[in-house]
Amino acid sequence: MAKRLELLREVAPNARLIALLMNPDNLNYTVDVEAAQIAARNLARQTVVVNARNPGEIDGAFDTIGQRRAGAVLIASDPMFLGQRDKVAVNAAKFALPVMAWTREFANAGVLLTYGTSIQWMYRAAGLYVGRILKGSKPSELPVIQPTSFELVINSKSAKALGIAIVESYADAK
Repeated sequence: MAKRLELLREVAPNARLIALLMNPDNLNYTVDVEAAQIAARNLARQTVVVNARNPGEIDGAFDTIGQRRAGAVLIASDPMFLGQRDKVAVNAAKFALPVMAWTREFANAGVLLTYGTSIQWMYRAAGLYVGRILKGSKPSELPVIQPTSFELVINSKSAKALGIAIVESYADAK
């Protein structure tokens, strides 16, 4: 959360209020909200939590974000949002908001930028775990795998539409 907010601040330095689009049904909800709020305070930013439990609540959530006059949006890591990335991107464009998400698929859909581990890596890691379990390993004895590489993806078309100049070092990081 901290790194995503830091990158979002860099591309939207005038965004003093950042909306945290969250799914309150996600088991990580409280931890994610607290982490984002702490990171935002450390960056001298305010946050507003806007919830969407299901796809039908996303448009309304963006209406609330617009009414609250948030200058940017941070999307929580949640499979529901990933499945609705096109809807998220349409709303981001409608409200002309810079949006940060956690995986490349959001940028491919039109969201401004993403930072995180690739979904392919996560699926591969899960497959390796399943393979080890099927070969007799006890799940409780398997080590926790942490990602070692992260990717920053910037959608240049969205950046241009928002009037955001892409710094060359970021463009190269793609």
